Amino acid sequence: MKTYLTAATAAIAGLSIAGSAAATEWNVSVWGKRRAFTEHVEKLAELVSEKTGGEFTLNVSYGGLSKNKENLDGISIGAFEMAQFCAGYHRDKNPSITVLELPFLGVNNLEEEVAVSHAVYAHPAVQKDLARWNAKLLMTSPMPQYNLVGTGDPRDELAEFKDMRVRATGGIGKAFSAVGAVPTSVTATEAYNAMESGVVDTVAFAQHAHLSFGTINKADWWTANLNPGTVNCPVVVNTDAYDALSDAERAALDSSVDEAIAHYLENYAALLTKWDTVLEEKGVEKVEISDAQLAEFRKVAADPIREQWIADMSAQGLPAQELYDLVQKTLSDVRSGS
Repeated sequence: MKTYLTAATAAIAGLSIAGSAAATEWNVSVWGKRRAFTEHVEKLAELVSEKTGGEFTLNVSYGGLSKNKENLDGISIGAFEMAQFCAGYHRDKNPSITVLELPFLGVNNLEEEVAVSHAVYAHPAVQKDLARWNAKLLMTSPMPQYNLVGTGDPRDELAEFKDMRVRATGGIGKAFSAVGAVPTSVTATEAYNAMESGVVDTVAFAQHAHLSFGTINKADWWTANLNPGTVNCPVVVNTDAYDALSDAERAALDSSVDEAIAHYLENYAALLTKWDTVLEEKGVEKVEISDAQLAEFRKVAADPIREQWIADMSAQGLPAQELYDLVQKTLSDVRSGS
């Protein structure tokens, strides 16, 4: 949204209309409430405003512009200029980035998650995929490996996952299906009610979401080390809005991404350090899955689901094997420091 000074408002402000410039306001659609998951968006808004002297502002809206599953549609029609969404919410709309939601990819920390996400986002096939929605990938929203909170007796063996009703999306949902669980893809904002009403027995989230959406408050136990995967949630901008920015505005936006991500990582690290204290305060039992059970989970879920994904995506014309290999090469490069 461009906001222009009219002659009348300029006169009231004591300005010459000839010297007045257009201020740029972007609306940003996210959901829930401000939390670790949105801290990079908030930091981006702060940095962009600082760098442009307030002439370019990002107005972050928590659910006021769109439902979370409709953010990509909103971007495509220019209903707002920036949005956050998760690939697993609509896999058919963004098949290329679902490579990042495959179970047991081997990503060990948030820094690695940022690296693999941004490598995939930079791939021409991925950019072409998102361009169908008039969307330009700006940055990721890196999340740790998901784990379960659940009600009732702890489930620490795969056999106990049979018929377990679990809130899980994307590749994580497929992984749980492979061991006999019943995944449902209710949105993050619906997860607490689903747990409270008994629609699901367990919810798979990263730590911040268990806190933000209240599922930790219904939990009897938490799987500390199941680590089946995570979801990938990009921040995108409307391509037309991005192209309409001045060179200075575009430079302010692009140059702020790395600092916004760094702020996110620092903030998330602080949350993780207090997680055990939260579990103790709320009386939630910490469940450790045995190495043997984890190995069996990977055997059943990782290889077959990856191979099926590669076959399905290749049939759609995507360079699926290339994208998967890019993830693994990026992990190798990050770990070797190259």
